[in-house]
Amino acid sequence: MSDGLVVVDKPSGWTSHQVVGRLRRLLGTRKVGHAGTLDPMATGVLVVGVNRATRLLGHISLTTKSYTATIRLGQSTVTDDAEGETLSLPGAEGIDPQRLAEAMARYLGTIVQVPSAVSAIKVNGQRAYARVRRGESVDLAGREVTITRYELLGSAAAEVDGIPVLDLEVAVDCSSGTYIRALARDLGHDLGVGGHVTALRRLRVGGFSLEEPHVTPSDLLADPAPTPGLVPLISMAEVARRSFDVVEVDDDQARDIGFGRPLALSLTASPTALIHANELLALYRSEGEGAVAVAVLT
Repeated sequence: MSDGLVVVDKPSGWTSHQVVGRLRRLLGTRKVGHAGTLDPMATGVLVVGVNRATRLLGHISLTTKSYTATIRLGQSTVTDDAEGETLSLPGAEGIDPQRLAEAMARYLGTIVQVPSAVSAIKVNGQRAYARVRRGESVDLAGREVTITRYELLGSAAAEVDGIPVLDLEVAVDCSSGTYIRALARDLGHDLGVGGHVTALRRLRVGGFSLEEPHVTPSDLLADPAPTPGLVPLISMAEVARRSFDVVEVDDDQARDIGFGRPLALSLTASPTALIHANELLALYRSEGEGAVAVAVLT
């Protein structure tokens, strides 16, 4: 099996770890890892590295993300999503559209967001979600995130136990570390009705999206599984061109890179990807008047 990245459309109900396990069997290699995670309820883009590309995952830029989500106003839950127990159900009848638009607009730009308590953030060495499930109270510190798009795509009235609620279809472009569940919770709080996410789909992470060939949920669930050769693999050289400044090196430089030697190169970005004969060899950074290795990938 070659080296590269795979874009997976994660099915609902699967953990990111389960996707990795399935791809290990499908591709016949143990060297598979994922960049970032998606909640089991969520669907959409999960970026997975295969073989040598697993060493790239910590270096590629995946700092911007795009989502679509359904936010239910009028009901709050313990987990800020549909999987948690209901905390309150005041309903959301008669919300003024102008007031809703103004409330959503307040979240555009750089804000301080308190993550959902049921999250993978560690508190005193333990995951926050584990402490919440034991019945403990968890107070997480706010963190800066940036939201560049928070758009209402549509809305529909619904009912929960006979109580009218309002489902919003929204699109969100944001920085890494943004919790869409927290965005729903805070919007509901601002409107005085509570809120949570009932559906979440990630469309893009960095330069990788569902608009390119990807592994579909049916591919993951297929029995027998598709042959490894049919898995759409993005080459390491292509990943580098999407993620870094690139310098093409000559044969002598390629040989030195194989030994991790410093190079007499003037780099304008750190790290910079060094490619030879359409193969990604290494990531280098500037040091002094030359460049030194960040990661040798041969």
